[in-house]
Amino acid sequence: MKLNLTRRVFTATATALAMSAALPAVAQTEYPVKPVRIIVPFGPGGLADITMRLAAEKLTEIFGQQFVVENHPGAGGVAAANQLLSSDPDGHTLVVMSNGTTIAVSLFEDLGYDPQTQFAPISTLAWFDLGIFVSPDSEYQTLQELVDYGLANPGYINIGTVNPGSTQNLAAEYFRAATNIDATIIPYKTSPDILAAMIRGELDMAIESPTAFAAALENEQVRALAITGAKRNPSLPDVPTVMEAGIEGYEVSGWNALWTLDGVPDDVIAALHAAIAEIAVMPDIQARFAELNTRAESLTPEEMAARFESDRLIWAQVIEDAGIEKR
Repeated sequence: MKLNLTRRVFTATATALAMSAALPAVAQTEYPVKPVRIIVPFGPGGLADITMRLAAEKLTEIFGQQFVVENHPGAGGVAAANQLLSSDPDGHTLVVMSNGTTIAVSLFEDLGYDPQTQFAPISTLAWFDLGIFVSPDSEYQTLQELVDYGLANPGYINIGTVNPGSTQNLAAEYFRAATNIDATIIPYKTSPDILAAMIRGELDMAIESPTAFAAALENEQVRALAITGAKRNPSLPDVPTVMEAGIEGYEVSGWNALWTLDGVPDDVIAALHAAIAEIAVMPDIQARFAELNTRAESLTPEEMAARFESDRLIWAQVIEDAGIEKR
């Protein structure tokens, strides 16, 4: 649906209601009537912050009302969630959730909120993947060669990631389970720490975002063997996905999405989704997102809810199989 650049007024007419008594009544909803807050559970300058600020500019143009990004970082997204939970269910407060939220649901004993029952999905916006990297002089030319060596030599493969419980770290656990290799996962504090360890020859491979390793790729300090997502990375078109490289069923795709409070009128959610879907295909947004090693793509609220649940189930199983203690 093409949205014009005016504020929407959504009303259900008596004629529409009279067409079918079996249909639920549609509330008359004027939206938005004041500035809309977008709560980001990460600090300024990160991928979620940048992409949502780009989206906020477009949403402001589409709806004729200011959409304002607020940063409320905190473990498990609790601080951001509390901002949403303390708001009115009118669609004037939105929150960014990510694949990290699906991990947090399984990793924390008591997260303090339940996004699947207390929140309502609107749409994904940004998608991003991880990469499997080796040093430039690594003997492994393909991912399958690395896996074959790992299977033949248990305990000899070292995998570097950032902090335990991160998407990268759990993606390594998932990789170890999917390939049946006996490998050691070594967590580091930062991406530069991983790179330094790889340069010193301490790691056979690393799982990190192409964005974090962009400079290292450009300077030929690392080489990408595979991309973890379902699709190839446009900035690395010659690098296969993990599934293309022979590891069947392995996919780790990060996403950032907009959700709001449960109870927000359906017509408001529909309008917000339509706007995000429009923004996601705008050429300037597509180009800017590509510069950030991410892609813009929307899912319907129903698709978003299904994706959240499927990711939650995967990470819950990975966490259980890895014997990771809940926090």
